[in-house]
Amino acid sequence: LIAIPTSHRLTKPFFNPSDRFPCFFLFPLFSHLSPEPKQLKTFVFMRNLHLFSREPPSSTFAKFAAKMCCTAAGQLLRSLCTTTAECSPKSQQQDSAIDSGKTGKWFILPPFSSTVNGTAAGKALSSAATAGKASTETTALKWVLRCCPELPRNLVQKLFRLRQVRRESAQEGQVKRVTAKDSMNVGDKILLPGSVNVSVTEKELHCSEEEVEFIRSLVLYKDPAIIVVNKPPGLPVQGGIGIKRSLDELSATCLSYDYSEPPRLVHRLDRDSSGILVMGRTQASTTFLHSIFREKTFAAPDKDAGRRRRILQRRYWALVIGSPRRANGIVSAPLGKVVLDDGKSDRVTVIEDPENTSSQHAITQYKVIKASSHGYTWLELCPLTGRKHQIRVHCAEVLGTPLVGDFKYGWQAHRKLKQLSQCNLQSDRSGELVDKKRLPLGLDLGNGSVSDKTPRLHLHCRQMVLPDVFQALEDIETRGDYDFSRLKTLKFDAPLPRFMDQSWNILSS
Repeated sequence: LIAIPTSHRLTKPFFNPSDRFPCFFLFPLFSHLSPEPKQLKTFVFMRNLHLFSREPPSSTFAKFAAKMCCTAAGQLLRSLCTTTAECSPKSQQQDSAIDSGKTGKWFILPPFSSTVNGTAAGKALSSAATAGKASTETTALKWVLRCCPELPRNLVQKLFRLRQVRRESAQEGQVKRVTAKDSMNVGDKILLPGSVNVSVTEKELHCSEEEVEFIRSLVLYKDPAIIVVNKPPGLPVQGGIGIKRSLDELSATCLSYDYSEPPRLVHRLDRDSSGILVMGRTQASTTFLHSIFREKTFAAPDKDAGRRRRILQRRYWALVIGSPRRANGIVSAPLGKVVLDDGKSDRVTVIEDPENTSSQHAITQYKVIKASSHGYTWLELCPLTGRKHQIRVHCAEVLGTPLVGDFKYGWQAHRKLKQLSQCNLQSDRSGELVDKKRLPLGLDLGNGSVSDKTPRLHLHCRQMVLPDVFQALEDIETRGDYDFSRLKTLKFDAPLPRFMDQSWNILSS
């Protein structure tokens, strides 16, 4: 479609005698089509103009064909404008958000506070170096996206492009337009059009008092920067298909306390495993912890990594079937994902040829804690890298000792197992039934020991050593740099779940 303003008249087509095609493209054009057809006078629809003959057409025929096409194009445009106005609610919602800034109604974001480059600080901490200038400049665009994570990024960028965003300066006290790349000062407030307030609302998960009390009873440690919980087995960390309740959603409702933002995950635990799980309470602490966990994985293959002091240590307790050949050692085997059943499922396995196959390096330290005459062994495992199912695959495929309750990687070993006798367990069974009735979220922490027909996964994050994140961030904000080599560490211990404690007692008898 070619749009011609009302100030122009279609008197006659313009032809170049040397050309074989009519030059209708010489008419003035609109930059975009307005939804109101009244602003347009004539539309020339070139696609169906059959004037492409070898000889230039006559002026009379060209005028007649142009008038016919203009009539058809006008009807087509009216239908297109009506359809566009009815079928683009998202565009209308964005336009209303932009236009609402002109009415004087604003949605005010929280005042800007000084932030810390958690990635740079985490790298400096991992190398035991000085963080230097850890504070970084934050642009207006980053601050809006940080305060409003539910807001579409393209809408925020559009608001900045059309100059609909304002900033109230803490120093001058004036409200002025702000661009996306402008740096924020401490105390500055960003003002967005009032209608975007609807997009920022978050979903609230309603929990009963019993559920809130149970989730808060899992907390092992809490400070202004982090929250450490003892995750129970059977509770998924993140939501997904078929998952109604996850620890990520429950913590947003139960563990926010007086904070405006919910705790954020920095690492994962399998659904059936249990133990220590760390969450960041602020954006700065979350980024800082993310960097620490990431640098731990990247620095693991380095030869000098073993000589340096490990700032992050995780120790798992696991009950395995059989016994490794050596009492202690290091497993270094690359892992990769294999797709099964035509893409319906997948599993992680050891890659024999990492040079020609996609894989990720994985290193695990292990040592024997206690061996049992029943054919089981308690192991302490320290993963130096953080790969999916790393401990489970290394134990099953490298050490030849699959975990008890791991039917995905050790189902053949479970078929050969003989069920242990259930003598002297009456007193414990009565306590299990009481706990099962009291536990919310449908969790059962009592059943699943080695004496049961179907044991649960015996993998528990027993201990974790972390740097004092709150102290590090506080010193960075006040001094600007900090010597991380003298930073204090925090040590957390999580007791075994009831079914693993029962397995320990059974195998010790």
